[in-house]
Amino acid sequence: MTTTAYDERQASEIIARFDARGEMLVQILHAFIERFAWIPEDAIRQLADELNLSRAEVHGVVSYYHDFRTTPPGKRIVKICQAEACQAMGSRELSAHAEKSLGVAMHASNGDVTLDAVYCLGNCACSPAIMVDGKTYGRVSEQRFDDIVASSRDAD
Repeated sequence: MTTTAYDERQASEIIARFDARGEMLVQILHAFIERFAWIPEDAIRQLADELNLSRAEVHGVVSYYHDFRTTPPGKRIVKICQAEACQAMGSRELSAHAEKSLGVAMHASNGDVTLDAVYCLGNCACSPAIMVDGKTYGRVSEQRFDDIVASSRDAD
């Protein structure tokens, strides 16, 4: 994932595309993530001002949804499902392996990779599931995890 420097003018253009309507905050935040890859504090202030919301309201939405991050992501984003079906098939063990293998804690980034827990990738029949840079994989063993991550590095 490429991170673009936050630009207030570009942010205003995105907000205007949604008619600066507060009820469109989630969609605006998705557009911010698509453009900037994260939601910096400056964006929260700007959103609150331009949407006539409090900063607490904007921050509450940002912190509620796992797709909205307030720190820059790594070059690649790895998500591991932690929902019940995936847990039953070993996602907790896979998460521990991922942390060790990637050298990064869950919900953190080391600049190269961001590792996140998510609560359903919609691939329950093929548990445990992961997502790497937007692509979902099922029936992921520790070895398959390592292979998938290695191939995503090679694609850079």
